[in-house]
This record gives sequence, structure tokens and C-alpha cells, in this order.
Amino acid sequence: MHKGIHLAALIILFAACSGDDESGTNNQQGRGTQVIPAVEAVQARYGSLPLVERFSGNVRSENQVPLYPQISGRVEQVFAENGDFVRKGEKLVQLNDEQAQQQLLQAEAGLRINKARLRQAEAQYSELKSRYDRAKQLAEKNLSSDAEIEQLEAQLISAEADVELAEAQVQQSESLVDERKETLSRTLVLAPISGTIGQRNAQVGMQVSSATQLFMIGDLTKLRVEIVLTESMLNKISIGQSASIYVEDSKGNTREVRAKLSRISPFLNEVTRSTEAEIDVDNTNGLLKPGMFVPVDVHFGESEQATLIPVSAIYTDPATGKEGVFIASSIGSEIVPAADESNNSGELTALTEPTDVTFTPINILARGRMEVGVGGMESGQWVVTIGQDLLGEGREQARIRTVSWEKVLGLQNMQREDLLKQALGDTNPSQNATL
Repeated sequence: MHKGIHLAALIILFAACSGDDESGTNNQQGRGTQVIPAVEAVQARYGSLPLVERFSGNVRSENQVPLYPQISGRVEQVFAENGDFVRKGEKLVQLNDEQAQQQLLQAEAGLRINKARLRQAEAQYSELKSRYDRAKQLAEKNLSSDAEIEQLEAQLISAEADVELAEAQVQQSESLVDERKETLSRTLVLAPISGTIGQRNAQVGMQVSSATQLFMIGDLTKLRVEIVLTESMLNKISIGQSASIYVEDSKGNTREVRAKLSRISPFLNEVTRSTEAEIDVDNTNGLLKPGMFVPVDVHFGESEQATLIPVSAIYTDPATGKEGVFIASSIGSEIVPAADESNNSGELTALTEPTDVTFTPINILARGRMEVGVGGMESGQWVVTIGQDLLGEGREQARIRTVSWEKVLGLQNMQREDLLKQALGDTNPSQNATL
């Protein structure tokens, strides 16, 4: 990333310094001397390095539900629009219910018929039972034959079976009526949870089925940011660590939303050897939206005390492959870096006279996203952050513009397209930077 910053920022620096260098360069060329480039430098400092890992996060609603109809039908009415907040149980969509109404009427009529048959069977059974009881009494007085008793017993058993059959038919009809009522109720789609409506697909007149998504509904005040952790990251990232989520506001400025790592899935994918972690976010300011793809920094501790330099100060010698920095050795620590890149008149801060610059190899002790802890140099020394490619051509002097850590970190945090805009003079370099 810092190489891209070097190249883009050189465009800025060249455009800003061309006026300062033009006359001096012509004079030097006239004397046959080497061109002295203009670069930017910041003062190395001593401290602990915040250890940060950057991820790409996917924003989801904490209770995000795609809504489908339970039956097929034609949409008659739609009661909700995108962005509407609805409460659990509110009406969302009405499907055509004519067929369901007719089926319910038929089922209710069938139930009435079967209930009437049950009453008829019970009456017949009651009549035969009375005849049988009288015949038994007469048989005790030898006034009734055994054949008549046996005939009545057979008829009574048959009548009892008719009653049982009629009762079963009534139960079947009652179940069918309940089923038809449930089908009719499903023609009205209700909100399963309280939340905000989005991704509306329901339109009046369209034919839908149980596979047709009508809406997406979710609680936008409670969001969840999902990130992917590799196997090696699990050794240093754990639940409860702080996270910074970056998102642009309505004015185009990058805002930071702070939260904590809420949970980590203990099961790794057998192919990718990765797992998911989730960050619960209270989205009361409404900056985040479900479906966003946002940068997320997880802070997992601090390094030991060391000399710190910006990542953009590191230069890799193409000849030897060694990593190092260019140190402006003759600039004293008494020089205070500019708090801003321009003074009150709007002009860029002045460059120093030609200053000796030496390439010094470094030993990187700890890496952060914006800074590195190094050995091989002392705090207070001035290290070049923009213009190393010009110095890498063998030049031993440069004209230095001293800058603040805030400006350097702001540039490092900018996206590539922001740097290009800055190179063309379209934006302030600190406008979109999160410091």
C-alpha cells in the first residue's frame, strides 16, 4: 500500500514544488550540477505500537428475514413500502382469496352434512336400543323369542357402527374446515417481526409462489458486521477485543464506529481453513446499512516500546532487496513539523535548503497497519515519507518539507481514488482521512 502512496503523492509534491524548484534547477543545470529533489519527512517517535488487523466486513441486520408467501396466489394489495417501519403482526400483502373463501364454504357445508348424518345415526341407534331393551324385558317373561332378540342385537351393532362412522366423518370435516381457514389466513401476509422493510418485490397483480421473495425485513438499529478469520488469526484475535468500523457519512467524510468482537465460530471451513467472527453494532446514528462492505480494524494489543515510523517511510532497495529508510541527518530535532500542509496564506510550507540524506537499513520489530516498530535508528530522527523513489537513484541531498504524523497517517488511510483526486487538486487530503 505504501508504494502506491509514494507514487501518487509524488504527483502532488511535484506539482506543489515545481514553482519553487524551477529557477534553482535551471541554475544548477547550467552549472552542470545534479537536480536536488523535494521530499517530505516526519520525525520518528518512541512508543508502543498498536497492533491492528484490517478486515473486510459484511454488514447484516441482527434479525434480517427474507419474507415469502406460504401459498401461491395473485397479489391484490401491498400495504408496505421500502423504508417503512412495521411492527410484528401488521399487514404487508393481501393475496387473492376468492378460491380460499369458496373452499372454506364447501368445507363448512360438508361439516354440517356430516353432523346431520351423525344425529341421524344416533337417533337410529337410540331407537334400536329401546326396542332391544323392551325385547329383553319381554324375554324374561317368556313373551319374546330368542330369534327376535338376536335380530335386534345385530341391528344394534350395525347402528353403533353407523354412529362411529358418522363421528369420524364429522371429525374429518372439522379438520378440513380448520385447514381451509388456515389457507384463507395465509392469503394475508403479516410481518413476522418488528423492523424496517426493504428490497420490496411485491407488486399488485403479480403471481407469486412460496419461492417468491416479497420483502426483506430487519431491525436496522441492531446490526451485525461479519468478518472472516484465517487459522493463524485465531491465535491473536479473541472475543471482547475492540473493533473500528469505517463508513462514509452523507458529506463524504469517513466516520469511525467503535464496537467489540462479539463472537467467533469455533468451526473452521475444511477447504479455506477460515471461520467467521461477528461484531454487534448499535446503529442508532443510522450510518451503517445491511449489505454494506466496510473496512474493519480489530485491535488486539500493543507491541513493546520501540522507535516508531510510518509504514510509508519504508523503502526497499531494488538492487539489494534490503528494507530501510532515508534519514535527513542534518535536520535538528528543534524543527517543529507543520500542523497543516499550508500556512494561513494558503501557500505550501517552505522547503529546507539542500540537506544530506542517507539510506539506513532497519530491523522491523513489530508491524501495525499504519506504523512499524524498528531497530537500527533513534527516535527524533527525520525519515522521508514521500519521495524515496527519487532518492533511490543515488542522490545524497534533498530539500525537505517537514510534516506532522497526522498528515502522514491521513495520507496512508486514504483510498487510491482519493489520492488521485488530491493529485488533480480536487480535494483536501485530510477531508476523508480517519486519524
